[in-house]
Amino acid sequence: MDSANPLGEYLRARRALIKPEDAGLPVSGRRRVAGLRREEVAILAGVSTDYYIRLEQGRERSPSAQVVEALARALHLGEDAADHLHRLTRPAPERDRSRTRPERVSPVLLRMMAGWHRTPAVVLGRCLTVLADNALGRALFAGHTHSDDLLRLVFLDPDARAFYPDWARVANDAVAGLRSAAGTDHDDPQLVRTVGELSLKSPEFRRLWARHDIRQKTRETKRFRHPLVGELTLDYESLTVNSAPGQQLVVYQAAPDSSSEQALSLLGSLTADDPARHPTPPETASPGES
Repeated sequence: MDSANPLGEYLRARRALIKPEDAGLPVSGRRRVAGLRREEVAILAGVSTDYYIRLEQGRERSPSAQVVEALARALHLGEDAADHLHRLTRPAPERDRSRTRPERVSPVLLRMMAGWHRTPAVVLGRCLTVLADNALGRALFAGHTHSDDLLRLVFLDPDARAFYPDWARVANDAVAGLRSAAGTDHDDPQLVRTVGELSLKSPEFRRLWARHDIRQKTRETKRFRHPLVGELTLDYESLTVNSAPGQQLVVYQAAPDSSSEQALSLLGSLTADDPARHPTPPETASPGES
């Protein structure tokens, strides 16, 4: 999926996105590379060109925190992206074997979500699969080929661009969120399968994945064009589930007294008999599952 030199891969991808004029550098003549040259990044970060080249080539893998901060500034990295750069310079932690097990949602969380009758809510796994939802959350994303997988919905569903009026922004945020959720564990089998499939089937995903954007899913306003109730503008908040690292609880809400609030109420009444998605709780899992 990525090279054996993730630090160098990341540095190359990010410098290719910075225009010299955006970094305050003079531009003269034709340039053979997109973005900044290696020597230009070195100058901006205050390190030698030879040292920077060693970083990109993987011959130097442990720069100091001060050098990492300087590189983050030179490459115009945001907070999440700078944190990711720091993680890439640390020794890789031993793989957490629990990440390869089926992702389970707490029965307590399921009961809480079921009581939110006016608020769509979904629980997402580390690769943005829908692990659970309440009735209104299920209704919000119902009717698509990949309603249970929001990443594949964005890139593989034929009606994705109609469902998301701001599709380009949603797509960019989805890939950046996947990178953030994956962290430095690029060997996670589920992540490898997901990225492999989407890279083969979606040129848009392949292009965005190559950018190495990193952005944690937090809060935002998102627009939907729902097939049953039309336009919806919803604010969402993404919360980490401390009892299940890697899971996100995403809660949506319409502004009070808005047309979107009325549309959500209508959606709830139209789909009142549609059951929510509740996975098998751990205590009732089938024999042999872990």
